[in-house]
Amino acid sequence: MLSKLIPSIRLGAKTLLRREWNPNPKMVSVQWFSVSSPKAPIDMAARDGELRVFLVAGEVSGDSIASRLMASLKTLSPFPLRFAGIGGAKMASEGLESLFPIEDISVMGLWELLPHLYRIKVRLKETVEAAALFEPHVVLTVDSKGFSFRFLKHLRARYSRKKLHLPAHFHYVAPSFWAWKGGEARLRGLAEFVDHLLCILPNEDKICRLNGLCATFVGHPILEDVLELNLINNSSIHEWRAEGNGEDFRSKHAVPKGATVISLLPGSRVQEVSRMLPIFSNTMELMKDMVPQLMTVIHVAPNEHVENFIASAVHRWPVPVILIPGGTTQQRYDSFSASKVALCTSGTVAVELQLARLPCVVAYRAHILTEWLIQYKAKTHYISLPNILLDKAIIPEALFQNCKPANLALLLNDLIHDNRCGEEQILAAQKFAKLLYPSERRKYTFPQQNLIGAYPDYTPSALAALTILNHGKPMTNT
Repeated sequence: MLSKLIPSIRLGAKTLLRREWNPNPKMVSVQWFSVSSPKAPIDMAARDGELRVFLVAGEVSGDSIASRLMASLKTLSPFPLRFAGIGGAKMASEGLESLFPIEDISVMGLWELLPHLYRIKVRLKETVEAAALFEPHVVLTVDSKGFSFRFLKHLRARYSRKKLHLPAHFHYVAPSFWAWKGGEARLRGLAEFVDHLLCILPNEDKICRLNGLCATFVGHPILEDVLELNLINNSSIHEWRAEGNGEDFRSKHAVPKGATVISLLPGSRVQEVSRMLPIFSNTMELMKDMVPQLMTVIHVAPNEHVENFIASAVHRWPVPVILIPGGTTQQRYDSFSASKVALCTSGTVAVELQLARLPCVVAYRAHILTEWLIQYKAKTHYISLPNILLDKAIIPEALFQNCKPANLALLLNDLIHDNRCGEEQILAAQKFAKLLYPSERRKYTFPQQNLIGAYPDYTPSALAALTILNHGKPMTNT
């Protein structure tokens, strides 16, 4: 996933395990208690007859993560829930009325952020005011650390000044502290305004706890795509694989028999889409002479600015194109199943493509100063999560100055015509997916009732919801 300010390059299990741990098991105990919040959220909800949750998601992927967490909280909470905050269409479907459009704070890049600083400053103040008026029991921010951490810091300062009871602060998706020089040292400062981190990658939680920050590895939320598809198709989990219906997709969109379909995923923010889509277009211009009957499927993020930009750009598209609006999980994976390969901007989509077992090429460009900063500060050689977790260049990456149409066309052509390249990705995907799910089980208990029986699947969202509801109460492994 890419962070709000600079691309997030996630560290894998192998690299994390190279760190020398303190072997004392007490250092990684899973019994956590809130320091800043004397009462657990569930106790405050019992007092008020409802659980009030203020959420902030600053981008499309965060909207999806938060919406699933909201659904899990509804299932698991013994009390009615009331939501407020900032989110997108998926959070709206779970009952959130966003304070303002999510696009207002969805800005990527460091230098790219500068023209938007005043607007974001205004939105930050509005968000803090709205949260204080809502009097939440739980404050949850999702990814977008640039905006999220400033919001949490300002909100905590406001409560402290007024000597009010502090709501529990959660942040979902740990910052990529392991990816940057000096990143781990910054964790200690987070404890001043973050009570608990919900981590999505293995071993992040252990490093956080060693640095004095409460954390839980709940698993990667994208795994729930598999569970959702299995529920729709009435099938069981098979190697954490998300299988769509490619034949149905080809039929619905009149894809000619024998056509080669390439899925294109240019990003979710207008800044990255406006930079990457022209590169993708020029790549397809080169490839149409290499691949007969070439067709493309462009996945359009549910962002008004992105939708408008892509709608305008496809009028000059060099090959036949199908636009897939940011909609259902089924439609997304159906299109993956109908595709031969994919070309994507670095981000969560690389994980989705691994779950779909669709070979891909990862590309990325940014402002030249942002790229320079990444190269200077980064500690990892890869940018895509599958490569990082497996510590191997499974997925071809074309980054920065190497992200050129000629290079991308050659990499895609190799994947299409050399089965060994694609098969290597597919074989690695099974091992990669297993790393995204917690191997440990934790036992959660409520004085009111045993809720774990209501959610036997232990989905990442369910584990995150249970962690929030049990904040301030002891938890043990089973």
